[in-house]
Amino acid sequence: MRYVYIALIVLLTALVLIFKFQNLAAVTISLLGMSATLPVSTLVILVYVLGMVTGSALFGLIRSWIHGATRRR
Repeated sequence: MRYVYIALIVLLTALVLIFKFQNLAAVTISLLGMSATLPVSTLVILVYVLGMVTGSALFGLIRSWIHGATRRR
């Protein structure tokens, strides 16, 4: 089973690298007067990571609200 996990990690890494090298075109993003020029692949990976972080934080916050609302005093 260990080799299956290693193979999956290698496959995922290869897919990310292929994605990175096939999407080198630069795009400019702007927010509140600030702007940054990044390769498309870097922007997509950054947005994905930020989504994971904020999604898990939001999930934890909602879970604690539900726990607080259903807790008996």
